[in-house]
Amino acid sequence: MTQSTIDSLREALRFSPENVPLRLHLAETLLQLNRLDEAEKEYREALSRENNVKGLMGLATVYFRKEAYATCNVILEDMLKQEPDNLDVLVLYARSSLRENAWENARDTYQHILQLHPGFTDAELDAKLRVKGLYNPEEEEGEEDDLSFFMQKPDINFSHVSGMEQVKKEIDIKIIQPLRHPDLYKAYGKKTGGSILLYGPPGCGKTMIARATAGQVNAPFISVGLNEILDMWVGNSEKNLHNIFEYARNNTPCVLFFDEIDALGASRSDMKQSAGRNLINQFLQELDGVEHTNEGILILGATNLPWHLDPAFRRPGRFDRMIFVPPPDQPARSAMLQSKLAGKPTENIDFEQLAKNTPEFSGADIEAVIDMAIEEKLEASFKDGIPQPIRTKDLLGAVKRHKASTREWFSIAKNFALYANDAGLYDDILHYLKIKK
Repeated sequence: MTQSTIDSLREALRFSPENVPLRLHLAETLLQLNRLDEAEKEYREALSRENNVKGLMGLATVYFRKEAYATCNVILEDMLKQEPDNLDVLVLYARSSLRENAWENARDTYQHILQLHPGFTDAELDAKLRVKGLYNPEEEEGEEDDLSFFMQKPDINFSHVSGMEQVKKEIDIKIIQPLRHPDLYKAYGKKTGGSILLYGPPGCGKTMIARATAGQVNAPFISVGLNEILDMWVGNSEKNLHNIFEYARNNTPCVLFFDEIDALGASRSDMKQSAGRNLINQFLQELDGVEHTNEGILILGATNLPWHLDPAFRRPGRFDRMIFVPPPDQPARSAMLQSKLAGKPTENIDFEQLAKNTPEFSGADIEAVIDMAIEEKLEASFKDGIPQPIRTKDLLGAVKRHKASTREWFSIAKNFALYANDAGLYDDILHYLKIKK
């Protein structure tokens, strides 16, 4: 699909602006090219003229790709009221619910899909909802799971992480130094290990800093995602969680990292079903080390939504230290651009200019900008088969077309920092935004 195709469709619409099928075709073409803002505009134009399933589904898909999952789900829920058995709507709703960490909705929707279509398969949904996880009720009593596939040996440390100096300093003081000087800490009655919650907008390196922490102390890295814990079968999720903690306790010292921890530890007051509350209670017991000690385990959690985490997780001895992971600063953005463009055909790239023009951009945003520039160069290279070099102007053009994904997060976070921040948990957000309380 080329720009000339889009230009032709726009020209046709200029003479026939009320042609809804034509406008939907343009919107779908823009969506395929991942030009999401333009696609959103065209879908909205089409829906303003005629409310139709194709337009609504396209608009929901735009929001899904923009990671605006709450907005996506609002559209899909309205569609399901009219067509409760529409497979495409159900599948996107299940995926979007997973991304929004609304696991109960995702599970119920998935079960409905399987009732309608017993042979249904989907890679993402199967991986996160269909498998029985780590615990198999058919196993013989006493048989242990082999969890060695969770164990990784990180090949990076803090020197590989651009910027984040304050983040690295806090992690060093809180959990790295105690591990390096256990006798000194023991003299003061302090245990080695500890728990830290990393929070901030998506795509800003929370997982990378966790992996680098393990590399910094040359310790095994155990990374646990949502799909490794949650299970459709009642009681299995708690068993999965316990097994992972037991595995970490048997392999100390180690770094135990929980990604999307808000999905596992969402506020119990927000939960309608007991299954979610039971999992949180299990998590709290494991953190407390009620039956077993967690000494030597460095527990890191990452979340984009710290305000959704149950307050009990932030009590002393649990995730009592929260560290804000902001978007990369200018030097870090410059370093990221150089790293991500290495090995690609480039010519006279002004990294400092690009870094200066990408405030608030996350690492994921920078990757998106590079991908957009590459797509344009690929199109130009098709003519003679010779790779065209990427130049500064190509990247600056992509920067203008791409909006920083962190802005939506900060618009929400600012409200919590201003109006739900009695304990000062989110002061770092206000400091980053240069807002005085």
